[in-house]
Amino acid sequence: MKKIYIIHENKEWTAPLIKELEALGLPYEDWFLNEGVLDLSQTPPEGVFYNRMSASSHTRGHRFAPEYTASVLAWLEAHNRKVINTSNALKLEISKVAQYASLNAHGIKTPRTVAAIGKEQIIEAAKSFKGSFITKHNRAGKGLGVQLFHSIESLKEYVYGDNFEISIDGITLIQQYIKAPTPHITRCEFIGGKFVYAVQVNTSEGFQLCPADVCQIGDAFCPVGESETSKFKIIDGFEDPIIEKYSKFLNTNGINIAGIEFITDEDGTIYTYDVNTNTNYNKDAEAKGKISGMGTIAKYLGNELILIK
Repeated sequence: MKKIYIIHENKEWTAPLIKELEALGLPYEDWFLNEGVLDLSQTPPEGVFYNRMSASSHTRGHRFAPEYTASVLAWLEAHNRKVINTSNALKLEISKVAQYASLNAHGIKTPRTVAAIGKEQIIEAAKSFKGSFITKHNRAGKGLGVQLFHSIESLKEYVYGDNFEISIDGITLIQQYIKAPTPHITRCEFIGGKFVYAVQVNTSEGFQLCPADVCQIGDAFCPVGESETSKFKIIDGFEDPIIEKYSKFLNTNGINIAGIEFITDEDGTIYTYDVNTNTNYNKDAEAKGKISGMGTIAKYLGNELILIK
């Protein structure tokens, strides 16, 4: 029997989707790809394969889950299986350098970014920036490794100090700091390649901005959930020409489901800085906006399953 297969490494993030699939009576199977055995002589089962692998898997002890998933996706695609968020989507999920290169190729403005490997190289790269700048991990998720600096001296103290945190792939990004008129960013959600809604996120308390309700556990910089201090708010009737550019970018890269984040500077210029192909949703914000991201995904996957001959 054909099914919906969920490829992931975090059961907490997948639970809301499974709840929606079960409510619709859709057949599914959970593929937890932290480790496993892949026999290339075997033929994959029939169905729809939804890739939810995360760039931050290593923070949960699943260091090689993305690499294993890349192998599984290559196997599925070689057999022409329907993959939601293809191997190319995974490539962009685990590399911001790849993200920015593709965004720029689609005429989407990103903050000036320099990639560096090595502590001395990080310092030298930062010297080419005027004014404040930030550092971040190339393979991250949840805003891992994001630090704001106003001088080279403060960067040196961090890089050569005990608190320096290196990206799991060894690549540190030095990026232009974009000053917004208010402490907010905007996240645009797409399902089936179509724009669903935009959410405003308050960044005043930190950079780690995972919308999933479970992220608030033990994470002071992910202030989400059902409390009155929730930092996520769905924007009513959001419209902007950037949406069309995002849609074309996603379609070209084989990304069916994603959240794309941007920040607007004091002159009104939009800078896109993150593409999350393992997007999560904030329950409280969705309840107020009367919309369900996971519910919409479940229906989309169900429709794709029907199309499988």
